[in-house]
Amino acid sequence: MTATASDTSVDLGSPLTVPHLQRASGPLPVLVGSDVLDRVERGRAYLRTVLADDERPVYGAKTGFGALVGFAGRSTEADQCDNTLAHLGAGQGPDLPLDIARAALLVRTWSLAQGLSGVSAHVVAGLSAMFATTFVPAIPRYGSVGASGDLIPLAYAAQALRGRGHAYLDGVRRPAADALAAAGLTPLQLDGRDALALVNGTSVTTAALALALSSVRSSHLALADLTCLLVDVVGADPGFTDPRLISAFGHPGGVTVAGWMRSMLDGTTPSGLRALQEPYSIRCAPQLLGASEDALRYADSVVAADLAGVSDNPLFFPDDDLIAHGGNFFGQPAAFAADVLAMVTASLGNLAERQLDLLVDPARNTGLPPMLAAGPGQQHGLQGVQLATTAFIAEIRRGVLPASTQSLPTNLHNQDVVPFGTQAALRAYDLAELLRLLCGSLALGLRQAVHVGGRRPTAPRCAALLDALASAIEPVDPDRPLDADVRVAAEVVVSRQW
Repeated sequence: MTATASDTSVDLGSPLTVPHLQRASGPLPVLVGSDVLDRVERGRAYLRTVLADDERPVYGAKTGFGALVGFAGRSTEADQCDNTLAHLGAGQGPDLPLDIARAALLVRTWSLAQGLSGVSAHVVAGLSAMFATTFVPAIPRYGSVGASGDLIPLAYAAQALRGRGHAYLDGVRRPAADALAAAGLTPLQLDGRDALALVNGTSVTTAALALALSSVRSSHLALADLTCLLVDVVGADPGFTDPRLISAFGHPGGVTVAGWMRSMLDGTTPSGLRALQEPYSIRCAPQLLGASEDALRYADSVVAADLAGVSDNPLFFPDDDLIAHGGNFFGQPAAFAADVLAMVTASLGNLAERQLDLLVDPARNTGLPPMLAAGPGQQHGLQGVQLATTAFIAEIRRGVLPASTQSLPTNLHNQDVVPFGTQAALRAYDLAELLRLLCGSLALGLRQAVHVGGRRPTAPRCAALLDALASAIEPVDPDRPLDADVRVAAEVVVSRQW
């Protein structure tokens, strides 16, 4: 098939992007061009040549795995595949979110398609065919240390693709063999090298980090918008975003964010009722959000490098007649980036929580009723929502302990240092969802503030955001459960469809 990339497909001969990973949660055409097949087949042919030479060792094809590399592997290729995967069936816990599982396999497919892993061409073709369906391997969350790749979770993925274990089809968990048959997919036939190449990369870590980063980036932008709406609703002076002031601060992220905020606040008129200097949750927002932007750019660079790189061991370079045994399956870059992302999430979440706290407090909200209640005492407005945001922040703070510094030796000290990137990335993914809910909580508060006496925004873009929230959410009058409203508000502000 001739591969032509589009907004709705992935070409394995072109760069992989975060939007590709997001779209992989549903059916997605993955195109395998002749150039991709040629380089995969060339790498495979070179592997065959090397395997025929008894004097050239090849890890995992002729040997045991990990600490048992000094022992011979099994005698047949099919047995060597089982030898690779069976002992890795030790994962525990709930299944990974399905979007992470699908994204991880897309990352793995792209890496194998670069032709440096020595895999069979039918493996790349079979993986690509899976993405046209809703098939998702059931992968337990716990078991990877992010070194030697995400061995245990990817082993479950490989087994499901062989028709073993469990998988999801159309969101329903069922035996993998049944799911494959119902999806019209053929179980993958793997030899030892194919199996090892499928598991010997940090694709779960990369996928979880990329999806978490995308979510946090959306919330970061939403929080900049919400800060501006807060400024306008309470009538604060936007002078803290002055370009001369922010330029003197000297940080590029601050310059960027303050520019966003000035655009959002264009046309606002201060009420003259606020103090000369606002609390830090307003006045220092460009500096906090700007520092977050700088940190997010670092995480962007790590994700981009991971998506453009080959994560496997060993790698095969036919042009140089080289089998390179090394550590390209070591997820330290992603571990550092995910830890930074968690710290950013905590700071952004804290900002959202503090801004909502300001908004519900009559001592600081320019005279609005306590808890933004439409009839305090008879009604309680945002009291429950504000309580929940405190719980969200406590949960985020509990999860911010860096994972990348927690190395523990394992595998008979073969893996004597490990990055724990998988834990860091999955934790960042979880925290990103809490940040989204914090944004939704603040957005709901701002919508309610105008209902109970806050001024209508004077900046056109702020007014447009308020109108979008008002169209999606009724005023809290009388009291009602607000859990669904928080999620609706989050979708409005994060999607920026206003």
